[in-house]
Amino acid sequence: MEVDLNNKKPDIRYLNEMKNVVYDKEWLKTAPNIELYYMYRSIEEQNGIRYDITVIPARMLGQEFSKTKGHYHIGKYQEIYTVLEGKAIYVMQKKQEDSHIIDVYAIEAKKGDFVVIPSDYGHITINPSETEDLKMANWVSPECKSDYSLYEKHQGACWYYVKSATADGGANWIKNEKYASVPKLRFEEPSKSIPENIDFLKIG
Repeated sequence: MEVDLNNKKPDIRYLNEMKNVVYDKEWLKTAPNIELYYMYRSIEEQNGIRYDITVIPARMLGQEFSKTKGHYHIGKYQEIYTVLEGKAIYVMQKKQEDSHIIDVYAIEAKKGDFVVIPSDYGHITINPSETEDLKMANWVSPECKSDYSLYEKHQGACWYYVKSATADGGANWIKNEKYASVPKLRFEEPSKSIPENIDFLKIG
């Protein structure tokens, strides 16, 4: 779906709203309240399913790659994402109790890939590039509400994605020690097509 965002007004996520979840606290001390990403919600709604677009510009949050705040869905709602431009890393985590994560996995996705966020999993999206903006779309029920509190309480997801301190300019995953228990991060592959029937997104 081609959408001209020039005449759309986004909701803007500012750094001040993200301070609780950013890894690099030293950088935060002097960082201005910059615009981090843009959420164009309810671009279209058909058959009880909402279509949104989010743009995460390429920038670093100190040592950490830019990301969304992170939330759980209230209820059993699922969600589908697709990458329109750039690359994304989706990190999904499932909790047993607030501080105990029992499963966590990441999916690296590029343009044309699809990712389903399953029931009971919180999720963040990372833009893993310092030079290329990420533009992605999602399908979700308009009845689906977000709970950010666990991510705020634990200062982010259970794994951070940060720039490597070595000369090769790579990136590392760092475990978030604010959680009582965190499993090893595993990786799964994205889907190459959207499910034929997405009515399951309406089940909450």
